[in-house]
Amino acid sequence: MPLVELVRLPNGVEAELLRGRLESAGVHAVCFDAGMNIAESVGLMIPVRVMVLDEDLAEAQALMEEFGAG
Repeated sequence: MPLVELVRLPNGVEAELLRGRLESAGVHAVCFDAGMNIAESVGLMIPVRVMVLDEDLAEAQALMEEFGAG
């Protein structure tokens, strides 16, 4: 059960909000690189990746469409 990238978001707050909404809908999700932007006001932005199980990708994409997050 490999993890695949669902989306990249510009900051950890957005990524964690999406992760929480996915989890509440029953789709396990994790955020990668969320701690990389310690100083988010600095111009060096590293996108936060929201990852889901390969088998949950289609469902997660449908939920994102429903949430208006994508």
